[in-house]
Amino acid sequence: MGRNIIEIIGIEGIPEINAGDDLAKILLTAAENQNCPVKENDVLVIAQKVVSKAEGQYVHLSEVTPSAFAELFGKKSGKDPRIIEVVLQDSRRIIRMDYDRGILITETHHGFICANSGIDSSNVMGNDVVLRLPKNPDLSALNLVSQIKKDTGFNNISVVISDTFGRPWREGHVNYAVGSAGIQPTIDYRGKKDKFNKVMKVTDIAIIDEIASAAELVMGKTSDIPVAIIRGIVYAGSSSGTASILRNKNTDLFR
Repeated sequence: MGRNIIEIIGIEGIPEINAGDDLAKILLTAAENQNCPVKENDVLVIAQKVVSKAEGQYVHLSEVTPSAFAELFGKKSGKDPRIIEVVLQDSRRIIRMDYDRGILITETHHGFICANSGIDSSNVMGNDVVLRLPKNPDLSALNLVSQIKKDTGFNNISVVISDTFGRPWREGHVNYAVGSAGIQPTIDYRGKKDKFNKVMKVTDIAIIDEIASAAELVMGKTSDIPVAIIRGIVYAGSSSGTASILRNKNTDLFR
């Protein structure tokens, strides 16, 4: 396969994931059943939601007692104050608030800046249940890489855990990496020369975000395809995870 040819393969037939399920085994079996077994050097992009389900990151709203602020925000926005309380519990701080749309832009305990701390009720069974992000998405990715290597005997496999975030300055959503393992998160072009012999000074491409976004093209939100294989991409192995590319507040011009 040429270096400039990349395949993005959605893995179908993955059942509803429950807490404690062996996610690595399930996705490997689904790929085999699709006659597209996982290969050495593949990057597996896995939707955050199935990782959270396997790790039991469910919150039953009947067990949540809203704070005074959650009650106030819920009253002004029309949102369930119990969900607001979970959002608050999973945040370090609130960045912005919009009562009219019922949106809290928060910084999560992981350091992500996103709407409602990533708390979601879509594709979750039950009307009284929401799902949190994994507690440590990089560790989740690392555990999946380790299990897949053990099950397959491969030396080089990477995992990117993806989630859908909105973006400042643009409408529409894209998928970002919230966890990764086995792949260098960025491709650093700084110090290299372009075709006009000019030295690049700032370009540092977040390849794991590009991979997460590309995989969404086959995964979708309603297609019941929570895993995709990215095949043919050239990448460097690394022990660094997604946390390594979170921008420090001191260098962030927008906070």
